[in-house]
Amino acid sequence: MLLTPTIVLDSVLDINKELLDEYGIKGLILDLDNTLAKHGSPEPEKGVACWVEEMKKSGISMVIVSNNREERVRPFAENLGLDFVWGGKKPLASGFKKAREKMGLEFDEIAIVGDQLFTDMLGANIKRIKTIFVFPFEDEKGILFSIKRFFERPFLPKRKK
Repeated sequence: MLLTPTIVLDSVLDINKELLDEYGIKGLILDLDNTLAKHGSPEPEKGVACWVEEMKKSGISMVIVSNNREERVRPFAENLGLDFVWGGKKPLASGFKKAREKMGLEFDEIAIVGDQLFTDMLGANIKRIKTIFVFPFEDEKGILFSIKRFFERPFLPKRKK
């Protein structure tokens, strides 16, 4: 199914080298808002910067792909020492293709990590890229997010207890 993730985790912090090796993953395309930071926050969530460094030490390539504007994505990515694609147009494939090129990997060696079914998971599954769904750090405010989350609700994976 196009909205079904390959892997479901509570947080990006639950991703480790052993899990990635199990799936043959050498690179991660990372969503920004509510995956690495609370929506709109200029700072990564607690533990994310250390997690990024551990992934780098483990030889995992990473690129942030966000639908957001460059002014949002560039300083955040540079703060973590990561390459990025802004205006990623998810669920369309153009942002994923740019990230793959930056990493120099094949799509079967990459996983998309994100908190949204209709952008991150749908776009990756259309391209047959592995997906890692993480639950958002917080519920976004605003009517558009409420509408989007309402339509996602029937398809959301269950959180492990």
